[in-house]
Amino acid sequence: MTEQIQEIKKESSMKIFDKYDSVDIEIKDPALKPYINIEPKLLLKSQGRNLEKFGKVRVNIIERLANRLGVPGHSGKKHKIITNWASGKYNKNMATVLKALDIIAEKTKKNPIQVLVDAIGNGSPKDEITVIEQAGARYPQAVDASPMRRVDLALRWMVQGSYQRCFGKKKKMSESLADEIIKASQANMESYSVSKKNEAEKQADSAR
Repeated sequence: MTEQIQEIKKESSMKIFDKYDSVDIEIKDPALKPYINIEPKLLLKSQGRNLEKFGKVRVNIIERLANRLGVPGHSGKKHKIITNWASGKYNKNMATVLKALDIIAEKTKKNPIQVLVDAIGNGSPKDEITVIEQAGARYPQAVDASPMRRVDLALRWMVQGSYQRCFGKKKKMSESLADEIIKASQANMESYSVSKKNEAEKQADSAR
């Protein structure tokens, strides 16, 4: 009887864009659980309502990935160039993400939301370095990365790595993004986000 009730709940549960089920998604890192929103909605569009402190927690992780496409963020001291596909248009950015999720589902035969969550967990650094100035001398100091920043860095590095692999080539952004997410979910060192994570943690270890 309980199994039948669970099956009915799964069938009647709302899906993200009516395509992707988020009921059985497992977030393996307990520190990231409160900061990865996978709440199912037919349309993921917050329209800038969540502007207060920790407002990003209420924004679905897929929408955050689409928003990051429009503003890839800084890499070192340089800001990434915004191209015609990485515009501020919600429809264009979300279409790229949804196409990437379809490619992930086709290649891995798994729920693409689960693959994305695993990729964020594998591509988010636990330690970083900050610069401390004391008596006129500047030196690096290892610090723990907050869970919110860990998720932000993982999304940023995934988008930047995808951007670098498809810029000036025939490969489309959706294909490059799908490859980056799949490799990150497997903790493959060919993934840009996983390599950046390991680099950040090595720097933190040397600065302790």
